Amino acid sequence: MSFTGKLVAAIAAAIVFAAPAAFAAGVQFHNPLVLQRADPQVALHSDGYYYFTATVPEYDRIEVRRARSLDELGKADARVVWRKHEKGEMGAHIWAPEMHYIDGKWYIYFTAGRAEAVWEIRLYVLENSSPNPLEGEWIERGQLKTGWESFSLDATTFSHHGQRYLVWTQRAAAGTKDKGTNIYIAKMDTPLSITGPATLLTRPEYAWEKMKYDVTEAPAVLVKNGRVFLTYSASATDANYCMGMLTASGDADLLDPSAWRKSPEPVFKTSEANGQFGPGHNSFTTTPDGKTDVLVYHARNYREIKGDSLRDPNRHTRAQVIRWKADGTPEFGEPVAD
Repeated sequence: MSFTGKLVAAIAAAIVFAAPAAFAAGVQFHNPLVLQRADPQVALHSDGYYYFTATVPEYDRIEVRRARSLDELGKADARVVWRKHEKGEMGAHIWAPEMHYIDGKWYIYFTAGRAEAVWEIRLYVLENSSPNPLEGEWIERGQLKTGWESFSLDATTFSHHGQRYLVWTQRAAAGTKDKGTNIYIAKMDTPLSITGPATLLTRPEYAWEKMKYDVTEAPAVLVKNGRVFLTYSASATDANYCMGMLTASGDADLLDPSAWRKSPEPVFKTSEANGQFGPGHNSFTTTPDGKTDVLVYHARNYREIKGDSLRDPNRHTRAQVIRWKADGTPEFGEPVAD
């Protein structure tokens, strides 16, 4: 081989070796997928569409859009399916909607405050019996009660071995010294309610979970390789925001706290080199063929924020392929560049 040929081969090998996760398995995405949409949740439904919902920067409504590919979501029509109330419950801070198809109906789990007390945050549910959630009527099903009243948000749900679970974020009950936001799990008896006691899975413990605020929030679940992986986000919603992970055996009692192992370091965090800051509040999906797992999350492409980070609108939705280690655990890598 000539010197030029060797040089080209070496450069190509270096590029492959250094390729970020978004390029794994021949898959790459045109990031950011959707501008100014935080807390993204994407579900690939049996009709072949990706259904997408997320927090809008005005915190005043819930949108749903769909597309045949993740790259098409940014151009898809955003259908407003619900708007906040002018007064009372569900009147402020409309956050983190997640849409799930359960027993032939669509449900949106979301967070909302009271119009007159915007930090009185609770969990609420909408229901739609139409096969196409962009059609039909979204009916308010009220608050999803968690067993005690306190600041609560970021509900997700999953089914495992025939049992449906709710996982969410909440402050501990009154009378405790625990002032941070914790993550809990409970069994569900209907899509609108939990049954039995809630189990505390994790609370802010490590320094990286306590940057500016004591926060563990935004759980997301991926069942794979005989295990249940539960990611969550930690710290303030600026460049400190990052993802942690809990892991349990797929055969374990998921309501037993000792069944879960917590990673001592973040599994996904800011990448100065790639210009991505505060990645987190993720969900999981796959490529259309179901063969490749995909991490969907939000991040900003700058560090410095003027004013309150919750008022900065530029958390954009992004996606990248998840690589799997030889031991069957996920490798999220670094958030890829725009």
